[in-house]
Amino acid sequence: MSKSTSLKVQLSALPNNPGVYQFYDADGKILYVGKAKDLKKRVSSYFNKKQEYGKTRVLVKKIDSIKHIVVPTESDALLLENNLIKKLLPRYNVLLKDDKSYPWICIKNERFPRVFSTRKLIKDGSEYFGPYTSMKTVRTLLDLIKSLYPLRTCNYDLSEEKIDAGKYKVCLDYHLGNCLGPCEGFQTEKEYHGQIEDIRQIIKGNLKDSIQTFKQQMKDYAEKMEFEKAQKVKDKIDVLENYQAKSTVVNPKINNVDVFTIISDETHGYVNFLQISHGAIIRSHTLEIKKKLDETDEELLQLGITELRQRFNSASKEVYLPFPVTVEEDVRVTLPKLGDKRRILDLSERNAKFYRQDRLKQIKITDPDRHTKRIMAQMKSDLRLSEEPRHIECFDNSNIQGSNPVAACVVFKDGKPSKKDYRHFNIKTVEGPDDFASMEEVVFRRYKRLLAEEEPLPQLIVIDGGKGQLSSALKSLEVLGLRGKIAIIGIAKRLEEIYFPDDPVPLYLDKRSESLKIIQQLRNEAHRFGITHHRNKRSKGAISSELVNIDGVGEKTAQQLLKSFKSVKRIKEASLETLTASVGASKAKKIYKTFHK
Repeated sequence: MSKSTSLKVQLSALPNNPGVYQFYDADGKILYVGKAKDLKKRVSSYFNKKQEYGKTRVLVKKIDSIKHIVVPTESDALLLENNLIKKLLPRYNVLLKDDKSYPWICIKNERFPRVFSTRKLIKDGSEYFGPYTSMKTVRTLLDLIKSLYPLRTCNYDLSEEKIDAGKYKVCLDYHLGNCLGPCEGFQTEKEYHGQIEDIRQIIKGNLKDSIQTFKQQMKDYAEKMEFEKAQKVKDKIDVLENYQAKSTVVNPKINNVDVFTIISDETHGYVNFLQISHGAIIRSHTLEIKKKLDETDEELLQLGITELRQRFNSASKEVYLPFPVTVEEDVRVTLPKLGDKRRILDLSERNAKFYRQDRLKQIKITDPDRHTKRIMAQMKSDLRLSEEPRHIECFDNSNIQGSNPVAACVVFKDGKPSKKDYRHFNIKTVEGPDDFASMEEVVFRRYKRLLAEEEPLPQLIVIDGGKGQLSSALKSLEVLGLRGKIAIIGIAKRLEEIYFPDDPVPLYLDKRSESLKIIQQLRNEAHRFGITHHRNKRSKGAISSELVNIDGVGEKTAQQLLKSFKSVKRIKEASLETLTASVGASKAKKIYKTFHK
């Protein structure tokens, strides 16, 4: 049986139920794991139409066999897909990046529980809160807890029998007021567990109950005239309220909610997760997802939600999202448009953006090749190119009031200036200030030479100017037979519009876009390079004309004098004997007389 016949048979056997499908190659290696609402429709779509993206076409060619697992609901398919991707690591599935162990806050399963941070989860009945993405958050919480509640830090077995037998003696912590001495029976188990319950609520972000308890304590001490104790409790209330003011970022009525947003570029997606409890952010984490098959933001966000809720054991029954995606069945989806809910969604998106910026800065230093590849992929997409613009050339004309018209060509390779390839052009065939004709000339001269010398041609040409200059450059490419073989665009200065050949409507790139920044850098560099050459040429022309205006001094004599004396100032200051030694007695007298009237 041929491969195509075998696949047709496998496709026809697929059910119309929700489930997870797996693609394998001829060697039995896993290629891809996907989920579907309708297995038959989804899997058949890979083979029934021409795939838009190259990577997907390559995947489809490699598929030799298909396996599937039927599940009751689409949300079950989500969870199963996520687990299988992590277990099987298929080549064409997205890559989730951050496989590290996170810190937890542990309330130990003991008669008088200790509270501490740990990275190891031991299944001994202890309670674990987290994981937290920052050790700083854990330390801040533990410092807050220790400042409010005196807890033991020793690891003694404080069983009732051993305490009654007087086996332990209080340590320095007791004398410093950091522990109330349960080891000698100075603190009851009930009182200690009351503190632990308050600590649970603080870790969950609910500070309201603790504040109310302390306020009642303060009132009781005040009524008993125990003002020192009342003041100590008041200090604790101040600490809690100060912490609450810092941590509460939204309406305290927003409780037990997960917030997810996504920022993406050509190669990666960044899903941010905020967990909200009593108006406070108790967790923030950004997941980096490497794309493999040009996945959409919806697909990446769906995968990110499933992964993060599983990883952080979230039981929240409501999620805030920027757009609708399928989540677990018993979870309510809210798409905030304004107010406190919208503000928290914006905060999550801002976190994702900052995370991406930090990652890009790190990558630029540690992995410049990946940084370059990402920018090239972004430019290819933004400018609708057929290939990555690894070699770009930009042209700019320079003339001031029609004098000394020149042009410049700057070259960028892999998004960086290649200064050894920069070229200047003196305009030869154009009379007067005619930018369009000048552009036509230099583009023709540049690429005629590259073709003659069989040098590599650029993937992209950038013309500094609007539709007029772009049309002039296109004429030269037409004559050379290069039109359609090299992508060409024009950039107008006023609003940074990008013009394409035969398209009257310009493209406006995002002002923060890296593609626009590269084009602007090209344009500015071409302008700087052209202006410098123009000034040098104009300056030399002015110097030469000052000498040529002297009776008996021609172009050759002027050049000889400049070669000998380096500047007009030195020629003016030179003695008659020195000038005679350079250009002869007759010319020397005329030059000396001119500068010493």
